Amino acid sequence: ASAPPPQWKAAIDFKWIRDNKEAIAINIKNRKSSAANLDLVLELYDNVLSVQKEVDRLRAERNIVANKMKGKLDPIERQRLIEEGKILKDGLAILEQDLINLTDELQQAAQSVPNITHPDVPVGGEDCSTVKAMVGEPRKFSFPVKDHLQLGKDLDLFDFDAAAEVSGSKFYYLKNEAVLLELGLVNWAVSEVMKRGFTPLTTPEIVRSSVVEKCGFQPRGTNTQVYSIEGSDQCLIGTAEIPVGGLHMDSILSESSLPLRYVAFSHCFRTEAGAAGAATRGLYRVHQFSKVEMFVLCKPEESDSFHEQLVQIEQDLYSSLGLHFKTLDMATEDLGAPAYRKFDVEAWMPGLGRYGEISSASNCRDYQSRRLGLRYRPGRKEGGGKTTTTTTTRFVHTLNGTACAVPRMIVCLLENYQQEDGSVLVPEPLRPFVGGLRVISPK
Repeated sequence: ASAPPPQWKAAIDFKWIRDNKEAIAINIKNRKSSAANLDLVLELYDNVLSVQKEVDRLRAERNIVANKMKGKLDPIERQRLIEEGKILKDGLAILEQDLINLTDELQQAAQSVPNITHPDVPVGGEDCSTVKAMVGEPRKFSFPVKDHLQLGKDLDLFDFDAAAEVSGSKFYYLKNEAVLLELGLVNWAVSEVMKRGFTPLTTPEIVRSSVVEKCGFQPRGTNTQVYSIEGSDQCLIGTAEIPVGGLHMDSILSESSLPLRYVAFSHCFRTEAGAAGAATRGLYRVHQFSKVEMFVLCKPEESDSFHEQLVQIEQDLYSSLGLHFKTLDMATEDLGAPAYRKFDVEAWMPGLGRYGEISSASNCRDYQSRRLGLRYRPGRKEGGGKTTTTTTTRFVHTLNGTACAVPRMIVCLLENYQQEDGSVLVPEPLRPFVGGLRVISPK
């Protein structure tokens, strides 16, 4: 039995893969991509081409026979042509079915090939990632620091125990000022990013599995981060990147509408399969959280500069809150399949005693858009400043970046702004968003 046909088809340039097979093989190795099988893709592509040739040859023969039948013929000759036509028809039917099956297999295999990688991306594991920027420095404390769990307990800000009974581990209730912080952080992040020309969105938080796949995430399998809804083809989103990516699915945008820049608020749900250890305690790694996400659709020649812009926005936001952080150019093995290049921001968390990732910005180039059908029609400039649209379309480039992942931001704020008397200061820019609250004090 052959595999079921793919439910959706990415617009993959198979010829380009064949013409660049050496570079792609190296790229798959550098990324440690276990899902991709380049040899299979190349073999299937050759098979598809040769079966296609044979199909074309038989179709041509069938046309010759059909044309001969049009004239005056003696009955014996006509009978011979009818027989010949039938044999060709049967042979063609078998080959056409083969071609469909092979094309489906090729599609499935090629959809597992990861994106190409920016030439400056360091090759290797996470420890090979290079530091792009270092901002501020760790705050000096004249008293023993507490981690956010201890602060939360002393200030009555969260309840992990009740959440574990109600929902399971890695869930939490926020209480008192922590709720004001969550709502304030979301409003602050959305309004700051809107000032920079982004359109605000809230999104559905349940999406079709196919849209998750098109964005380059694996909804199934043992190590998936995606919660699937039983008895349906739907999933809970792990990030607003997925529904925002789907917003313009299968459409042709006008060049004048680009770039499209969105800032989206959503809840995010992650199974966190395979994640364990003390490094994930408290609010650092959880199954459900609020996030404000930036997403850009732009022309191909603009994506590198938009990538820099997204990182700059992130750095501006975190600097304004007085955080100490470093920005990393992530190494090849740390890039997901869709990312051409990824910059992570890791902030200093003094209570946990380490840097923790609070943000990530990726340029996906046309990897997602070829899957989501996100194209635009370039305009041609003509004399007299007139623009005419061309018939050819191009794929847009997509980028995404975290403006604010709420629980990790709460970790940063509590641990960095704790005072000797056990209270926590609220940084200046957030105060208008939390009803003027300046300090969180023990009850």
